[in-house]
Amino acid sequence: MISRRLLRIKVLKSLYAHLTSESNSLMGSEKTLVASIDKTYDLYFQMMSLIVELARYAESRQEAAKQKKLPTFEDLNPNRKFVDNAVIRLIANSDAVNDYLAASKLSWANYPELIKTLFTQLEQTEYYQKYMASQESSWKEDMELVTAFYTNELEESEALEDVLDEQSILWNDDLGFALIMVTRTLSNMRASHTDIKVLPKFKSWEDLDFARELFEKAAVNYDSYLAEIENYTRNWDVERIAYMDNVIMVTAVAELLNCPSIPVKVTLDEYIEIAKFYSTPGSSTFINGILDKIVATFTAEGKIKKSGRGLIQ
Repeated sequence: MISRRLLRIKVLKSLYAHLTSESNSLMGSEKTLVASIDKTYDLYFQMMSLIVELARYAESRQEAAKQKKLPTFEDLNPNRKFVDNAVIRLIANSDAVNDYLAASKLSWANYPELIKTLFTQLEQTEYYQKYMASQESSWKEDMELVTAFYTNELEESEALEDVLDEQSILWNDDLGFALIMVTRTLSNMRASHTDIKVLPKFKSWEDLDFARELFEKAAVNYDSYLAEIENYTRNWDVERIAYMDNVIMVTAVAELLNCPSIPVKVTLDEYIEIAKFYSTPGSSTFINGILDKIVATFTAEGKIKKSGRGLIQ
């Protein structure tokens, strides 16, 4: 399922795009935000189906080898362990996966070179060669192979990144999150299952409301929230404060003031962590210091009101 952290990142990116484009259409920017969230869920299913395409490619190579004029013994009696992998077969036959792919018109059909590249890359790995050489045939071994593929071969693949960029500009930076969703799905699969229990898009539909409200509050109140922040950055060289730092801090303030069920500590930890990846090297420390001061002031003034079970003070 799509995590709150990813939703925060989506909001930040949408807010940044909204502000830098000088768009007057808040509704249009919000629609783009929701579309970006939906596309992340699409990517989860697209990635689930990728290993199936590799197995089909491997099988097609084996069938082509049998048609040689002078096939070898190995050509006529190929090692089908990967092709017959039980985990891959369950994904390939999954109604939950196939129905979503069909409804969303998702496919790898136009990217045979990518499938060939990834299979060649997989073939060269030590864990694949060990798997193919093993006389054992078990669900555990099949699962280890598939999990290793998703864990080791994809996140740094330039070939895959190029194809994903071509398929959707909204998939930028989403691959890591989608792969986490895939490996989580794999961990829940069992040999006795007749279909895959795919992850829901959200833990709760309140998560989508959270993202939309956060974006709206941050966009509508951007200038006033930024003015509050600037009270604590007067001793800093304004030109050296990264634009993204301001976007991150404004969004954090929007969450502090408008999301009463989210503990202050959770909000601070999330945006400080996000800053490590989406702004300058020193941004997380800078943002941490500014937000701490803002929280202290807002708390003393009674502006931050939290309620609900399990809140962290």
